Amino acid sequence: MADLDTPFRRFVADFREDKVAVGAAVLFVAIFAAAMACAYISPQNPYDLRQLDIMDGKMPPGKASMDGLVFWLGSDGQGRDMVSAILYGLRTSFLVAVTSGFIAAAVGTAVGLAAAYYGGWVDTLLMRTVDIKLSFPAILIALVLLAVFGQGTGKIVVALVVIQWAYYARTVRASALVERRKEYVEAAQCLALPQRRILFRHILPNCLPPLIVVGTIQIANSIALEATLSFLGVGLPITEPSLGLLIANGFEYILSGVYWISFFPGVALLVTIVSINLVGDRLRDVLNPRLQK
Repeated sequence: MADLDTPFRRFVADFREDKVAVGAAVLFVAIFAAAMACAYISPQNPYDLRQLDIMDGKMPPGKASMDGLVFWLGSDGQGRDMVSAILYGLRTSFLVAVTSGFIAAAVGTAVGLAAAYYGGWVDTLLMRTVDIKLSFPAILIALVLLAVFGQGTGKIVVALVVIQWAYYARTVRASALVERRKEYVEAAQCLALPQRRILFRHILPNCLPPLIVVGTIQIANSIALEATLSFLGVGLPITEPSLGLLIANGFEYILSGVYWISFFPGVALLVTIVSINLVGDRLRDVLNPRLQK
């Protein structure tokens, strides 16, 4: 058991050397936990019309409603508590990002492993498909797909999977090509082990470190892209929580001095993305020996 714990303890020790990354990780865990528990810790359900009062609309931060609810970050034009709306919006962002990330990682990993292991025309066909996919801007692909399929959480997940799978495929292929030429893979082939076992029991575990780093960065990109699409009006409908929708709804009030409707969701989005990227950068340094001092 001590031998099994040693790599993990070494990883934790290396990660803790960067205090900024540790702080970012703690902040991200706190944000994630609060977002997932928003139904229990939020002062109100901002998307339950029975809990909203239009008379509480555009309350400044720190003001209390007639029911005694204090809007610590203010309220929007519909009377939603901004703290509650931000937490619900973050929950949607995390669910979309994690779901699309897992599906895209599964598809990209399968494509990358197949391209690296079989080579030849299989590698050429799959990698030229990846190159074509990566030649188009991500936001353009998402806009086209959502224009065809319409708005909705599931449709955003599909759009993000289409955008992301190629990044995982290229990363896994690069790592699998290195592993495929090593002696332990050649020994497994000489023993006539099933190809599925060679791919998923021998090659794939050694491709996980770069895959984890790419997955971390893509989660941040997914959160930003979902907010951007919702801000543009092609992502989530107005009946569902989204930080992008909150920022868009507050734009019409900014010139009148009601800044908090757009400002605080923007800050929450920025802090979340920056914390994830800082953790991802540190994971890249720790999991890649050539980047370590």
